[in-house]
Amino acid sequence: MRHIFSKKNRALLAELVRTDFKLRYQGSVLGYAWSLLRPLLLFLILYAVFVRMLKIGSSLPHFPVYLLLGIVIWNFFNEMTAQSLGSIVGRGDLIRKIRIPRWIIVLSSSISALINLFLNLLVVVVFLVANHVDLLRTTLWLPIILLEVYILALGLSLFLSAAFVKFRDINYIWEVILQAGFYLTPILYPITLIHNLTFQKIIMLNPMSQAIQDARYSAVTHQSRTVYQVFNGGIYALIPFAIVITVFIVGVTYFRSQSKYFAEEI
Repeated sequence: MRHIFSKKNRALLAELVRTDFKLRYQGSVLGYAWSLLRPLLLFLILYAVFVRMLKIGSSLPHFPVYLLLGIVIWNFFNEMTAQSLGSIVGRGDLIRKIRIPRWIIVLSSSISALINLFLNLLVVVVFLVANHVDLLRTTLWLPIILLEVYILALGLSLFLSAAFVKFRDINYIWEVILQAGFYLTPILYPITLIHNLTFQKIIMLNPMSQAIQDARYSAVTHQSRTVYQVFNGGIYALIPFAIVITVFIVGVTYFRSQSKYFAEEI
């Protein structure tokens, strides 16, 4: 453990994070401002269509903030996994020239996504204040919920980045999965719009559905239906958390088994 977080590894990690962040917005007129503008522009479009035009979510208090928080959490998951997927291949020259821990490359991509998440959460806080949302004691659970999303995304990132070295089609498959996941996860609509309880339960088995709903319950409104409520506190409510742990273990195990071949296969 001490070797993993040695001074040398920490310095390398910090340098990779700085490089990732600079390259991401290199040549852009607005630069780092896109970190805030992208989720805001998406929010405005979806708000105009789903809230103003289709009147979805009118029964929920503070639905604009409810919607924005869901978008921010999903964008973090999307950004972290999508960018980490090609991180090993993208650093192929570095891996061939220097002997470095391969996991640091994936971790640096995840930290870049974390920085964007924190910036976007500042925007959420502004919306919370502007919409006069009461400060709930359950907001203290929000960091733990976000940690759950990070662990899930990190496990997937490790698996996808290692798999992408051998199977370049993974990129296209994951894009389709993310697109489908965006609509299957209750981001644009309250879970209560799905009247079939069986379908509600199936959707809430998805760790991202569970995390987003729990985050909304914690920080925005207690009218947000959580996985605990959907399953009436039964043992099935623990399945999303079990999936997160399983994905992380599988991701770490697969990455470690493949990392020794990266230099030859990239």
